[in-house]
Order: sequence, then structure tokens, then C-alpha cells
Amino acid sequence: MGLSFFALSLFLFLGLDLDGGSPTIVESAANGEGVEITYGSVVKLMHERTKFRLHSHDVPYGSGSGQQSVTGFPNVDDANSYWIVRPQPDSSDKQGDVIKSSSIIRFQHMRTRKWLHSHLHASPISGNLEVSCYGGDGVSDTGDYWRLEIEGSGKTWKQDQRVRLQHIDTGGYLHSHDKKYSRIAGGQQEVCGVREKRADNVWLATEGVYLPVNESK
Repeated sequence: MGLSFFALSLFLFLGLDLDGGSPTIVESAANGEGVEITYGSVVKLMHERTKFRLHSHDVPYGSGSGQQSVTGFPNVDDANSYWIVRPQPDSSDKQGDVIKSSSIIRFQHMRTRKWLHSHLHASPISGNLEVSCYGGDGVSDTGDYWRLEIEGSGKTWKQDQRVRLQHIDTGGYLHSHDKKYSRIAGGQQEVCGVREKRADNVWLATEGVYLPVNESK
């Protein structure tokens, strides 16, 4: 799906208010380096070591929670790898606000409307913490909360910046590796949570539609 067409479809679908300016459409990791990521932006998250994108689709796990599965997807051009960045439900943060390091945020899967979620169920391949999608519009709980940890000296999240995402309830870090599924998601790799802060649980926001910074504050 071309990103320009995707951006138009997104605005019509979500009814986004863009009085603050035009969005930045990032078609590859090299095109938008340094662009601020704001609440309401739609991004793809790339696992730094394997280069796979965080992905979900309407296929449940056959074990563990039985919730909607989350995987790593090898191809860049994939409509099921888009995630909307949201604040906590009781937060004063709103669309267009920048996202500071240590903020607690949520990721809503664009296509299925469910939230990136984790819990103590074992992941199917490695036996680490399962990562799933759960809930929907208006249905979210603390299992959807992730703390943004920016690597280096950056104070706000920007495109192509190295970050870790720590799950609030379990303490696990969003992680992936090169172990791949052979059946329900053939060729896709496992996404899970690990309790250790490791060099290979770093992610970058790459392609997406980045909403302009809200200048009203």
C-alpha cells in the first residue's frame, strides 16, 4: 500500500484534526531521520538486530492466552505492521504532543484495533513472556502499558532513534529473535518479552505517518 494513499485513508478513517500542519510521511528509515514522533502518529517498529517489523493479524495463538498473535514480519510493504501511538487513557497528553523518555504509552494495531499486550503466559517458541494483541477501542487495561526508554541523550522520541519498550505489568522488554514459526505464521519470527535489558531488544520507529507537533502547549 502506498504511504500517500495510506495517509489519506487514515485521516478519513480516524477523522484526525490536522489544523497544526501537514503530517510527515516516512517511506523508509532513511527518509525521515530526526522527525518527532507524536501521539496519534502511525508507525512501524523495526527490531534493530533482525530488521523485522512488529506485526499482528487476526490469527490467535494456539497455546498460552489464545489471544491475537504478534510476530516479526520480514517485508517492509505490509499493512498489518502499522501501529497507532496512544497515551494512557487517564493522561493529559493528546494528539500531536511529543513523547518524552520514560513516558508510559500504548500501541493500537491499526487494522484490528487491538492493543499491544503482554502477560505471564509463555511465548510459543522460546517460553519467554507472551506478547499478544487484546482489547479494542474503549477496552484497554494496564497489560497494554509500555515504558519508552530512549537510548543515548535524547529526551523526546524521534524517528530512527534507538529505544526499548518495557512492559509495565511484567517488567519484560519487547524482544524478538531469529526463531521463526513454521505453520500459522510461516517465515515470521517470534516476538516476546524478556526480563533482561539486552543489546538485542532495541527497536526503531521507521516507516509511517508522523503527525505534526502540537504547538499549543
